[in-house]
Amino acid sequence: MTGYRIAPDDLTGAAVLDLLRLHLAEMHQWSPACKVHAMPPERLREPDVSFFAVWDIDRLAAVGALKELGDGRGELKSMRAAPKYRGKGAGEALLQHLIGEAQRRGYTWLGLETGRPAEFAPAQRLYEKHGFAECPAFGDYVSDEFSLCMEKHL
Repeated sequence: MTGYRIAPDDLTGAAVLDLLRLHLAEMHQWSPACKVHAMPPERLREPDVSFFAVWDIDRLAAVGALKELGDGRGELKSMRAAPKYRGKGAGEALLQHLIGEAQRRGYTWLGLETGRPAEFAPAQRLYEKHGFAECPAFGDYVSDEFSLCMEKHL
């Protein structure tokens, strides 16, 4: 996982926007529209969200965000590795970075929503590897056959 550079991003670069478009398209392919909770770039630019990009020299490897929920809580959003970087540690490096950022901010809880279909199994395994476990739905989420909420106490 060494060699990646992780930095805040303003969501204006073509590579970042293209990866987010791919992410949204895949979410709509794998889940009903009412179960797609991925944020569009405009929402990811709002003040309660910190967005990060993972770079392999000059190639975008992954993206993800940390959303402030208040009361010492945060949520992971828009975690996505570029297709050529799946399984190569970019997503894991970003997840570790976001957990560290949440700890620096003094968060005591970190949550996320992901899908239950088979296409989401690699993401579920990554989150479990880093201490996330299934939890009751939070916020506006509803746990069902498509949505899985997970949490990690920090």
